[in-house]
Amino acid sequence: MILPLASSSELLPKVIMGVDPGTNLMGYAVIEVQGQQVRMVEYDVIDMRKLGTNHALKLKRIFERMTELIDEHLPDELAIEAPFFGVNVQSMLKLGRAQGVAIAACLARQIPYVEYAPTKVKQSVTGSGNASKEQVAHMLRQTLKLPPIEEAPKFLDATDALAVAMCHHYQKGNNVKAGGKSWGKFLADNPGKLAAPVAGKKAPAARKKPAA
Repeated sequence: MILPLASSSELLPKVIMGVDPGTNLMGYAVIEVQGQQVRMVEYDVIDMRKLGTNHALKLKRIFERMTELIDEHLPDELAIEAPFFGVNVQSMLKLGRAQGVAIAACLARQIPYVEYAPTKVKQSVTGSGNASKEQVAHMLRQTLKLPPIEEAPKFLDATDALAVAMCHHYQKGNNVKAGGKSWGKFLADNPGKLAAPVAGKKAPAARKKPAA
């Protein structure tokens, strides 16, 4: 009996980078996947606490460090957690900028990305979308046989990023095309947001659908 040959994509390992956006501590993780085998390569944080309240310097640090990590590990795909909706608008804006800079660093190297909601990440790893950071870390230690590490805030940001990478792995290609979901869907659902009318100029008329 002749067995079918494995495709080249099954033979070659896939490197996935996971990112948990933050403006003081940004967690990142790199895993290597080959078939059903997952190997944790590195997980840590980008620490920006010493930069104080200078948000521009923090964004610069994120871009530079992300670029270094990309050039070192050469990831095939980026999985990043989508910013959650909170009460503090300024904090949400800063978090969104941090996420955008991390994505821009990957796009500058032609690396596709996928966003995952925090509840989706937790559910993929623990089975519950309401799991705590500690529960996520505990499950990852069991799944990947990680050595026990003190569950300090810094460590939990790193394991959150590792959870994002694992969530992407668990999707097994069932997610939408990387980088093509959020913005395109937003424009499709909100055609009026495409362009704000400029003073003195008329807004372009909406196209009418041809009669059936």
